[in-house]
Amino acid sequence: MANSLELNPQKTALVVIDLQKGIAGMPTAPHSAADVIRRTAQIADHLREVGGFVVLVHVGPSPDGKDALHPITDNAPLRSGNPPADWDQFVPEMTPKDGDHVVRKRQWGAFYGTDLDLQLRRRGIDTIILTGIATNIGVESTARDAYERGYQQIFVEDACSDLSEEAHAFAINHVLARIGRVRSTDEVLKALSK
Repeated sequence: MANSLELNPQKTALVVIDLQKGIAGMPTAPHSAADVIRRTAQIADHLREVGGFVVLVHVGPSPDGKDALHPITDNAPLRSGNPPADWDQFVPEMTPKDGDHVVRKRQWGAFYGTDLDLQLRRRGIDTIILTGIATNIGVESTARDAYERGYQQIFVEDACSDLSEEAHAFAINHVLARIGRVRSTDEVLKALSK
C-alpha cells in the first residue's frame, strides 16, 4: 500500500518540466499534453496559494546553437536543425507568475548547469513535486539528479506524459517509483490542502 502523502507547502516546490510550445505540441501518451498542462496549472495555482514555490523549466540551445549536444547515437534525435522562434516559449497556461522561478536548461535535466539546486536550498525546500513532458527524458533526468541531491520527490503520474505509453510506464514503474512517490493530481492537491 502507498504511503499517505503529507506535504508542508513552505518546504515544497513544484518543478514543471518543458511545458513549452515546441514540446507540448508533440503527440504524447498516455496523457494528452493538454491534460498534463491543465493538471500542472491546477497544482501550480494551488501551491502558490498555500505558500509553496513554483519553478518553470524550459529547454533550448543558445541563439548560436553552439552549446547544443551532438552525440553519435543509434536513434535519431527527437529534434534536429533550428527550432522555430517560439519553440522554447512556455505554453500560455504556464506563463510565470510573481514569485515563480524560471530555469532555462540546455540539457535533459534541470539541475545540470543551472541554479535550480541553489534556489531550492536557499528557500529551505526539501520536497519536489515533478510534472511535465517527457516522463522518461526531462522528468526522469531531473528526478535522478534530485535523488542524488537528497530531495524527497513526488511524481504526478497524470501530470506527466511521454512520446509513447510504454516509455511513460517504464519510467514511472521502474525508475521514478524507486526514487520517490508516484501520486495523482487529486492526491497532491488533497495533501497540499491539509
